[in-house]
Amino acid sequence: MCAKISSLDRVIGVDVGGTKVAAGIVDGQGKIVTQTRASMNCRGSAQDGLASVLSAIEALFVQDAASRKKIHCIGICAPGPLDPRTGVIINPPNVPCWRDFPLADEVAKHHSSHVKVDNDANAGGLAEYLWGAGRGFRNVFFATIGTGIGTGIILDGKILHGRTGSAAEGGHVSIDLNGPLCNCGKKGCIEVLASGTAIARRAQEKLAESPQRGVRLLELAGGDVTSVRSEMVAKAAEAGDPFSLEVLDQTLEYLAVWLGNVVDLLEPEVIILGGGAGQMLRPYFHEIQKRMNRWCVNSRYQEIPIVPAHYGENAGIAGGAALCLSGSSL
Repeated sequence: MCAKISSLDRVIGVDVGGTKVAAGIVDGQGKIVTQTRASMNCRGSAQDGLASVLSAIEALFVQDAASRKKIHCIGICAPGPLDPRTGVIINPPNVPCWRDFPLADEVAKHHSSHVKVDNDANAGGLAEYLWGAGRGFRNVFFATIGTGIGTGIILDGKILHGRTGSAAEGGHVSIDLNGPLCNCGKKGCIEVLASGTAIARRAQEKLAESPQRGVRLLELAGGDVTSVRSEMVAKAAEAGDPFSLEVLDQTLEYLAVWLGNVVDLLEPEVIILGGGAGQMLRPYFHEIQKRMNRWCVNSRYQEIPIVPAHYGENAGIAGGAALCLSGSSL
């Protein structure tokens, strides 16, 4: 376990994705002091993928050479499935170069630092708890809504990992047993119903059925139904387009059902929504909470605020840095 950092200490946070690796030096207040990006070679060998990570870290020291000997912990947000106890990446679909790859140990061989690895939603939730929208709360439910939906649960200041480190897969909680098939193999997961990808797909399907109703949205997509994206739906809805508002209305209902279940199961002190689609849905947070009255047994659900995440595109860097704090370990 890493020693707890102070406001004067700095750590490195690394965010590994399918196409890029972002890395940053982060201080004890969660401020990203220096950051860099490198391309991720996820289709080559395991060592090629490792080289991408090491390259991003090394680039930080090129910018800030004085930090090389001062960094004693590196936290990495990596695609799952993974084992946060051992730092082994198991078999992530978006990074096929790593199969049962001991990422933490391999990075530690090249740097005299303790290395922590976890998935991005867990780490992002911890960063929000420490420095962001969850600061001041002990129990936090964090969800990043984008291409998919990932969640992190912070209970009494610690990540909920479960027995094997696989807990908090909130994006794959099913709310419709007859719903569409999710990539995970289950039907009706909230991810396949309310992610940015799901919003775009639902709009495309409705447009294919009745294009005359979605003229405004089609204009934004250049007349191509397959080019419709969730941000276009949001833009058209903001302009009052009835068709796009109908698509978003269904999304809000799905999220109300899901978050009602979350409240009944966990009763967090705060619900934090991040990610690209999460930011897009920000004007509707109050409406989601209002609708939860039909989907939540807990009569005090309205006391739990639904708030936007503090960290945006740099959530992975902040999340990686947050893993370096004592208390985040299993």
